[in-house]
Amino acid sequence: MKAVRIRGYGNEPAIDDIAMPEPTEGEVLMQVQAAALNPLDIQLQAGYLSDWFPLAFPFTLGTDFAGVVKRIGYGVTAFDEGDAIIARPNPSRGGGFAEYASVPAAACVRLPTPLTPDEGACIPTAGGTAWFALIDSANLKTGETVLIHAGAGGVGTFAIQFAKAAGARVLATASGDGVAFTRELGADRVIDYRSEDFAALDEPVDVVLDLIGGDTQARSFGLLRQGGRLVSTVSPPDAEKARSKGVSASMFALDLSGDRLAELVNAVVENRIRVVIDRKVALTDFRDAWVRQQSGHARAKTVLIP
Repeated sequence: MKAVRIRGYGNEPAIDDIAMPEPTEGEVLMQVQAAALNPLDIQLQAGYLSDWFPLAFPFTLGTDFAGVVKRIGYGVTAFDEGDAIIARPNPSRGGGFAEYASVPAAACVRLPTPLTPDEGACIPTAGGTAWFALIDSANLKTGETVLIHAGAGGVGTFAIQFAKAAGARVLATASGDGVAFTRELGADRVIDYRSEDFAALDEPVDVVLDLIGGDTQARSFGLLRQGGRLVSTVSPPDAEKARSKGVSASMFALDLSGDRLAELVNAVVENRIRVVIDRKVALTDFRDAWVRQQSGHARAKTVLIP
C-alpha cells in the first residue's frame, strides 16, 4: 500500500510502498477514505514537538482521518467490520496519510450519518482546538464578545461557528477573500489585518483566541476588558503582562483522550457546524498539499484522498 513517510526530523515526506499493517490487540484496521492536514503535521515533521511527541522512524504522517473498519483486533467490541469511523490517535503514532491504518479502537469514534468521511477527517485537531479552547479553557459565555485571530484558517472556521452557537458576539481577523468568508461563517465584525489595525478596535472583548502568537498576541492584551481571558494555541502568553492588565492568559494544548473525541463530534453535529474544506487532493499528489500547508496560508482544511 502507499503511505506518506519521513525517515527523520526535517526529512522531506515521500510516498512509499509499504506492507499493509495488521491490527493487534485493541486495534482496528481501517481503510482510510480521507485524511486532513494540520499545522501539527508540519511541527511533527520538523521536530518542534519531539519532547512531547517523539517519533519512531520511518514514520507515517497523519493524525486526523476517517474511513471504514476492515478488520478487528482481539478484544475490540466497540466496532464491527464495515463501520464508518473517525480516528485521532496519539500524534506520536500517526498513520493516517496512507491507504490503510491500524489504530487503537479507543482513539476512534463512529462517523455520524450527517457527516461524510471528508468532513469527519477534518474535525479532530482543528475542531477540537476550537471547541475545547473556547468552551473549556476560555469558558466563553452567552452574551460575551470574543476576538478570534486567523478566522479563515482551519481552527478559526470552527471557532467562529462554535462561538456563535454559544451565543457570543464574534469578532475575527482575516485578509483578502477570507474577510467575506468569515462573515459568511457568522462573524459579526471582521478586521482585514492588511488594511486595518485590530488593536484599534473601539469595543472591548471578553475573550481573545490567539491562533497566531508573537506581536499579534502581545497587542491583543490591550483589547481585553478587566477579567478578560486570552487563550493561545501557539505560544505561552506573558503572565506578568496579563497580571498588569487585570486579565488571565493561558496556553492551550489539545487532549482528545477518553470520551473527548466523541464529545467534540457530537458538538459539531448538534450545533450544525459547517466543516469547511478548501481543497481535496489525491494522496499521490501529496506534495502540493504539503507545500500549501507549510506556507501557513492554507484556508480552512485540506483533505487527502487515498
